[in-house]
Amino acid sequence: MTTTGEEHARALTGPWWWARWRSALLDGSLAALSAMECAAEGVPFARDAGIPASVGIVFGLIAGSVLLVRRKWPLAVVLVSIAITPAEMGFLMGVVGLYTLAACELPRRVIGSLASMSLLGTAIVTFVRVRQDMARGDLTLGDWFVPFAAAATALGLTAPPVLLGLYVGARRRLMESLRERADSLERELQLLAERAEERAEWARNEERTRIAREMHDVVAHRVSLMVVHAAALQAVARKDPEKAVRNAALVGDMGRQALTELREMLGVLRAGEGVERRAAAVPLAAVGEAAAEAASRAAAAEAGAAEGPCLSELEELVGQSAAAGMVVDLSVEGEVRSYAAEIEQTAYRVVQEALTNVHKHAAGAKTRVRLAHRVSEIAMQVENGPPPELASASAAGLPSGGNGLVGMRERVLALGGVFVSGPTDAGGFRVSAVIPAV
Repeated sequence: MTTTGEEHARALTGPWWWARWRSALLDGSLAALSAMECAAEGVPFARDAGIPASVGIVFGLIAGSVLLVRRKWPLAVVLVSIAITPAEMGFLMGVVGLYTLAACELPRRVIGSLASMSLLGTAIVTFVRVRQDMARGDLTLGDWFVPFAAAATALGLTAPPVLLGLYVGARRRLMESLRERADSLERELQLLAERAEERAEWARNEERTRIAREMHDVVAHRVSLMVVHAAALQAVARKDPEKAVRNAALVGDMGRQALTELREMLGVLRAGEGVERRAAAVPLAAVGEAAAEAASRAAAAEAGAAEGPCLSELEELVGQSAAAGMVVDLSVEGEVRSYAAEIEQTAYRVVQEALTNVHKHAAGAKTRVRLAHRVSEIAMQVENGPPPELASASAAGLPSGGNGLVGMRERVLALGGVFVSGPTDAGGFRVSAVIPAV
């Protein structure tokens, strides 16, 4: 992090109004030189004015010491230098004062007015002094030299410090603007890094939620069927060995399918853990990984998402529940057509989870599955009647995490659909969903 802006301001540790100690030492040295100069020039001023020399020296020391406050009150320094110009003292103070005035952030009209006053005062004093010297015979040049000397001296003592001060002030303001811009960019970068970290965390949470939902929908359904078949196998093992063998084969097939799907899910999770470890070091990289992964999933969905289920597999899903002993009826209305892969997967998962809930909570209940293909939407409904025995669910020993209905609702609402679930008047349960076809 650079030392700019507020940190730069906190680094200023000079005394009083000075930003640094070296600035205070510089101004003190200039003030001492100016005081000595004015004290030395105060002797001839006192002689010409007819006052004691000590008074002129003290006056020069006081006037020259004003340069000490040039950074705090540059206007005062320039005004004092203009005021003592007729006494022919304070040349160093005038030059340094004009430079400081031009370099500070005062309006240009103020700087121009004071510089003009100093220029005019220096020109008048020089004009009078040179003319007096020529009248006494100290100078033997022509009359042309008087205005030339006045103009040259006035310009020489006024223009260079003013121009240099304007240049230094413009450069200082430019550096301050660049420093402020660097501070702003640094704050923006910090904000972007924080937002990138938040987005990466959001992407990871979304991916965890999606994988958890998939594992619940896929594995829970097959495990529920395995438990139902295992219970049936236990009941008919001695009475009907052939049926027991068929149930055992079904349990084995479903267990292998559940293990395969679980292995795929765990593989995705392990890949996600690698992304999270990289994201902990570089948040922006995590966002890139998350964005790339999201883009890959979107491309896979547009291409057909061959690894996900579709509505054509709905009859097989219903057949598995029927093989587990459920009395289930499937009816399809409207013209059968294909939809986007995400829509078909969501519709399939809703029916799958609803059948799983029937196995868990209403084993043996008659169930009806309805699928309606409409013009601009697809509707599905799974309704079961009351179970023949109230203790059937508990006898099967099927636990419930309470996340099935939540996952179905999230899936449907994410596609802009409507999801409704609740008990029926007959003592059963109904799950209904409508998903836009576009």
